[in-house]
This record gives sequence, C-alpha cells and structure tokens, in this order.
Amino acid sequence: MTLRYGIIGCGMMGQEHIRNILLLPDAAIHAIVEPDTHMQLSIKTLLPTVEFESTINSLLKRKDLDALLIASPNFMHAEQLLEIFQKSDLPILVEKPLVTRTEDIEKIKQAAAAHPAPVWVAMEYRYMPPVAALLTEIKKQTHGHTKQFSIREHRFPFLEKVNDWNRFNENTGGTLVEKCCHFFDLMRLQANSEAVRVFASGGQDVNHIEERYDGKQPDILDNAFVIVDFANGQRALLELSMFAEGSEYQEELCVVGEKAKIEAKVPGPGRFWNTNLGPAPLPKLIVSPRNPTGPIETPIPVDPNLLAAGDHNGSTYYQHLGFYNAITEGADVEVTVEDGLKAVVLGLAAQESIKTGQAMRISNNGLQFS
Repeated sequence: MTLRYGIIGCGMMGQEHIRNILLLPDAAIHAIVEPDTHMQLSIKTLLPTVEFESTINSLLKRKDLDALLIASPNFMHAEQLLEIFQKSDLPILVEKPLVTRTEDIEKIKQAAAAHPAPVWVAMEYRYMPPVAALLTEIKKQTHGHTKQFSIREHRFPFLEKVNDWNRFNENTGGTLVEKCCHFFDLMRLQANSEAVRVFASGGQDVNHIEERYDGKQPDILDNAFVIVDFANGQRALLELSMFAEGSEYQEELCVVGEKAKIEAKVPGPGRFWNTNLGPAPLPKLIVSPRNPTGPIETPIPVDPNLLAAGDHNGSTYYQHLGFYNAITEGADVEVTVEDGLKAVVLGLAAQESIKTGQAMRISNNGLQFS
C-alpha cells in the first residue's frame, strides 16, 4: 500500500520529515499547507509536483490522503490537532511539543482518546541509534539497577526559523519545553516510572540578548540544570548549554548502576561540524564496569543516506517507519499522546521552577504540576 501524506507546516523540520518520508518503502506526499512563500519554493525542490492547500480545512476535504503530519510552529500544535480531531479520522504524526500551555493538556488528552486512528508524537531522540543502544542496555540491566541517569546537551543556539518565532517563550513553551521535552521523554522511558518532583536553575546569559522583534527582546533560556525525581527512587539530571557549539559531541547520556556506567555519545548535525578538525566524530556506546577491566567502546554507525536526510542521526526515518507500520500493519504506537503530554509537563514544571526558585511537585498522573 502507498501511504499518502498531507503535511501541515514545512519549515526546517517539516522538510526533514519530507526527505525521510521519501525513504519509506512505499509512501508519497500529496498535499501541503505552508503559508510562507519562501518555504514553498524550498519544498518545490524536493517535491516538484506537490499540491498546496491554503487551509487545514481544505486539506482535510481531500479524498487522497491516508495520514497527516503536523510540523508547524509549536504554539499552533494544540489548535491544529483539535481541528483535525473534529474533522478527520486520519492517523496523525505530530511534532513535539504536543502543547505549550497547561490549559491545553486536558483538551488534547480527551480529544485524542476519542480519535479512532493512531496518533504518534514525534520524539526523535528515542530513535537515535546510540540512544536506542543505550536504552537496550538499560533494559538488559547491563549496569545493574539505575541509580542515576544524566543527559548533557552542549550545542549551538536556536536556529533561524520563519519570522524567528522560536525566540519567545509564548511561542515555544520555553526552551525546556521546545528543546528538552525530548530529554524528559527519555528520562521517563528509561525510569519506567513517573516524575514526582522537578527542580531547575537556568537563565539567558549569552544568546539573542541583542536581538529585538517589534521592540521586544527574546526571553528564551540558553542554559539550565534540571533535576527530576521519580516515584521509584531514581533521579535524573539534564545539563543544557546552547552556546557550546564547539563540542565534539552534542549529546552525552550516562546511566550508572551498581555494576557499571554506560554512556551514549551523539554527535551534532554533520553540516555544522568544522571539517578543519578532521572527520566528524562517530556515535558510540561506552560500557565501563566497576571492575578494573576498563571501558568497552562500541561504534554505532548510522546509514549515510539517513544522515543526509536530516539533523537527527537517522532517527526521523526510524520514527516514520514505526508510524508507517502502525498504520499499515497495526503495530503499536510507540510514542503516545500521554507520553507527549507528560514530557511537556516536565518542561513546563522546570520553566516554572526557574521562575519561582521552588521545586515543583508533579501530580494528577503526571499531567499537571503544582
């Protein structure tokens, strides 16, 4: 079966989705809603014959679609999802973050529960090969029982988007929602438990301070520490710096148990690597037992075709393959609406903790904080 897609929003991430959909076994993109004329021209280089629709409503009236992808700016996701839930029964893959405000959480939760088709939330980091390898070792308890889990992301600043919508908390939900809901998703996934407390410290110290948009200064954080406590006694730490683009590895994930430490090293997008430094670093997994035998380092190669299709170590393709199988074969949805909402809640709680200087308690099955 050829899976026929309609896409809402085709900026930088939307075009990465397009390139990866075109790598699927049997898929095609029939129609796109994208109001920005510059983005439309970029899309035409990928899809010369694609048709553009002016509104979501006109897109949903088409009879030649089997699935929808939402890759619009963050603040549009909730409203667009609710419109689709009301007017269509099609399967949906929606980019993170699922929502940007606490007041949308319950509305999305209830509407999604009534939707008859798969709804998959785009959490690409689960599918990065070195991260997937780390999660496999955690399940095997190679390290023993998890006592500490940490994620360090040292990366480049927020990229330029259409009208630089990502410069303000009101559009993104805040850096710890926009950028870091991926990491809170990984924390929940590896812990197999729910968060009960979040404490964070962060600020805007380097990036975008001199920029002005209609006289307004961007207010997004560019660095933070976040500690998350889980109901099963695990604790997790996020360390974020968005002015550390000279790092060899963009993400470094580490889990420590009573038997060993395991690390996943993930390089950033190859297009940002300084080739004067030599070849870009390879993803790898490192297992360091507590005994004196020393660390065991394993390269985790990524298909060059997948690397060329996007900035996320091939993960966008593996995510789409899972979504494709959920539609065509009835496979499980691996990243549910509940997963997406809970990851956002942790990000919103971390943002609030920074604002108030207080630890946030997570309640109501992880979907609200107080």
